[in-house]
Amino acid sequence: MKNMLKDTLVLFVITLFAGLMLGIVYQVTKEPIAAQEEKARQEAFAEVFEAAENFETVEGITQEKTDAVLTEAGISGVTVDEVVGAYDSAGGLLGYCITVTTHEGYGGDIKLTIGINLEGSVNGISILEISETPGLGMKAESVLKPQFAGKNAVQFEYTKSGAAAENQIDAISGATITTRAVTNAVNGGLKVFQTCLLGGGGNE
Repeated sequence: MKNMLKDTLVLFVITLFAGLMLGIVYQVTKEPIAAQEEKARQEAFAEVFEAAENFETVEGITQEKTDAVLTEAGISGVTVDEVVGAYDSAGGLLGYCITVTTHEGYGGDIKLTIGINLEGSVNGISILEISETPGLGMKAESVLKPQFAGKNAVQFEYTKSGAAAENQIDAISGATITTRAVTNAVNGGLKVFQTCLLGGGGNE
């Protein structure tokens, strides 16, 4: 009985110490991590809207609203994380940066920011988080990303036989799942723009 009590006490002390250490590490790293995430966020906005001088969160675009828009459009596995307006130095609205996460990547979630101007053209996309297969899905940065820039389409589709239209994206060879996930994510951002923001909508 004494040995059992002793072992229990030792385990309790070890667990308590480990918990305290984890708490200390969390407190120490919390602010640097938050700062790094904010830096990445601002860099993504600047990448997809080089002409913008200021970015402001669009009010009134709730998770409930965007989920309803995507569900109605039949776009599944995509979550809209944030919508911000992109403004020039004079305060004029240039378009929007829409950050979305697709939960259908081969290696897990893929998070990206899409820049869409007021005419509905995609300025570009910036991939924030991706953990696809090296040499295959990880080619999204070099193969998929450039294909969206400057294109105006209601909805994109991917093809394995060579893009022949404005709305077509060449799939990554051997990484159809990644291609589909990224294309679906961009389509989700476009649908939110077309439904909630086209014409300068939203309560900014």
